[in-house]
Amino acid sequence: MTTPALAACAGGPDRQNSGQTSTSATSEPTSTPRGRILLAYFSRPGENYYYGDRTYLETGNTEVVARKIHDLIGCDLYRIDPADPYPGDYDATVKRNVREQDTDARPAIKGRLPRLEGYGTILLASPIWNVRAPMIMTTLADGLDFRDKTVHPVTTYAMSGLGTTERDYAAVCRGATMGAGLAVQGEQANDAGPTIKAWLQRTGLLQG
Repeated sequence: MTTPALAACAGGPDRQNSGQTSTSATSEPTSTPRGRILLAYFSRPGENYYYGDRTYLETGNTEVVARKIHDLIGCDLYRIDPADPYPGDYDATVKRNVREQDTDARPAIKGRLPRLEGYGTILLASPIWNVRAPMIMTTLADGLDFRDKTVHPVTTYAMSGLGTTERDYAAVCRGATMGAGLAVQGEQANDAGPTIKAWLQRTGLLQG
């Protein structure tokens, strides 16, 4: 049995280029009273944790969740790609993540960061690695101006739920208002549609 230091999350087929924001091609992006919605997500390809064992995912759990949210509310998407990709091997990624957490690292992001002008709500989606979001999420947050934005954490996890994301994002997303988060067990991501829809309705991000 393996230790769930990384929640399963692998990258699937690209639907937007690294460092670019994609908009819905089939519907008008949802707007809240505070403006449009941007979902920024990080996903990792390769070997992953799965119910105490390992599995290989073509499309990762965080991406599955991100796409389900996009399909429901038509939000814009920004895919976070590391300039130095994480290893495909699970154990190697665990070791790298521990080093990055221990040194408070800021892994570089490939491409341009998104512009937040015009957005009122930002969803920050990632796996939970060793109880917190990968450090690349802090790289993103450090580079953006969250003043007058509402930030919602979205996570896929093995055991830790939202982990420390609410506390961490409250500290690094300076000027933001923190909204309720969504945590989806990674192994259940493909069947999480009803849970995601209910959360979107509770938070007012989906009307009706």
